[in-house]
Amino acid sequence: MKEILIKPHITEKSFDLASQSKYVFQVGNNASKNEISKTVKDYYKVDVEAVNILRRKPKTRRHGKTRGSTMERKLAVVTLKKGQKIELFGQAK
Repeated sequence: MKEILIKPHITEKSFDLASQSKYVFQVGNNASKNEISKTVKDYYKVDVEAVNILRRKPKTRRHGKTRGSTMERKLAVVTLKKGQKIELFGQAK
């Protein structure tokens, strides 16, 4: 499971999506939609309606003379069936 679901992606935008039963997770680069759906269903005991994938490409960064790049990330927006929710860090009311 560690290679599929890495961690929840916690931002203001993802908290706004949570009111629509959509949750954002950082996932492994090789994870497929079916694997993500099955893992979320097993781990959080909820019914998954849809999974959408976002790929964040690495950006080059400079610090003085040295160059580097940010990590490539793959995010999954998981939509749950109506009326279901996932408690992440005791969300604000």
